[in-house]
Amino acid sequence: MTERKTPEPNTTGVSRRSLLLRGGSALGASALLGAVGLSFPGGAFAQGAGPEVTGAKLGYIALTDAAPLIVAKEKGLFAKHGMPDVDVAKQASWGATRDNLVLGGAANGIDGAHILTPLPYLMSAGKVTQNNVPVPMVILARLNLDCQGLSVSNEYKDLKVGLDASPLKAAFEKKKADGKDVKVAMTFPGGTHDLWIRYWLAAGGVDPDKDVSTIVVPPPQMVANMKVGNMDAFCVGEPWNEQLVNQGIGFTAATTGELWKGHPEKALGLRADWVEKNPRATRALLMAVMEAQQWCEAMANKDELSQILGRRQWFNVPPADVLGRLKGDVNYGNGRSAKATDLYMKFWAGHASYPFKSHDAWFLAENVRWGKFEPTTDIKAMVAKVNREDLWRDAAQTLGVAAADIPATSSRGKETFFDGKVFDPENPTAYLASLGIKRVA
Repeated sequence: MTERKTPEPNTTGVSRRSLLLRGGSALGASALLGAVGLSFPGGAFAQGAGPEVTGAKLGYIALTDAAPLIVAKEKGLFAKHGMPDVDVAKQASWGATRDNLVLGGAANGIDGAHILTPLPYLMSAGKVTQNNVPVPMVILARLNLDCQGLSVSNEYKDLKVGLDASPLKAAFEKKKADGKDVKVAMTFPGGTHDLWIRYWLAAGGVDPDKDVSTIVVPPPQMVANMKVGNMDAFCVGEPWNEQLVNQGIGFTAATTGELWKGHPEKALGLRADWVEKNPRATRALLMAVMEAQQWCEAMANKDELSQILGRRQWFNVPPADVLGRLKGDVNYGNGRSAKATDLYMKFWAGHASYPFKSHDAWFLAENVRWGKFEPTTDIKAMVAKVNREDLWRDAAQTLGVAAADIPATSSRGKETFFDGKVFDPENPTAYLASLGIKRVA
């Protein structure tokens, strides 16, 4: 296991006020930083103007990677940037998040959310909305890297199941031959957890569409469903994999950071019409979330963060279920454990906040792989429409983020996965052709 080598985030380049964040002090409202001009779809705005609105309705699922939104609320960072009335509201499932985004905040839904990165694309294309009506969405920031889990029932604990999922193939075949259904759970079709578990199974020779039945289960219900035998394996974010292990119900075969080191995960997504109507408020939201990400990244704040997230109004779980993997301490639950690894969730380090277009291209390519998007999909054009990394850059510059923390380009280049496959964002077709199990020809 690799020892943690990621340095503490550089907050000195974000102005002196961010030093308060690292100490964990509660932050009250203060004057909004002077804005600089920016061309938005709705036009430029005057220098020094505050947000057009004082609030927004943001959704979140009870997952550790929602922490930046929760911390921005708890620490007064939305208020600090001129938006004291931001509401961060728990959603029952990713389907509920989608439905409330379709409604929009003006119709008692939500304006934006902590969201699975592919979902804004699926919604914008009308792939997962009622009557296939497109709901234009934009991605403004990435919320985290790494730290999801591939969990397996204790029924398979004697098998050597880890990064290599192939031992499950024969076990699943036998179970099906005995007349039993094999179920693997994820959180939303075409979402990140769906893509992680599909990649892992397919790399081990298990066809996720033919050899097993995939089912949708909301993240907070994963552990309870495995406890009563409703699934054989699942993929979800923390703290639910940790809770599964702590309750002795199953084990972690691998973390997703072991599949793809430094992989993107959740995003901050908003309705495109809200962003166009409220460009200054969009910037304010981004700056508050960026500061919260810096605070979440600092190891000195992990204990407090686990306490905040564990509270009844947020996750309602023991802080111990949150803390271990926040720090990179992974108890796999099968006799294997590792301390102080670099598999912890990154919120700021390693450009975690910046929404690389190349990463969105991979998510779209994988959804082409599994039939969610047509093979003729213009991936580059779709990413250009939904991914607004330009707004992230503007907010970062306004906030005073150090130049070293702002990527030079919108591509992180080629990405290599645990099984040796390479994704070149300039040639998704070649990547798809290299894969064995897939739905696309």
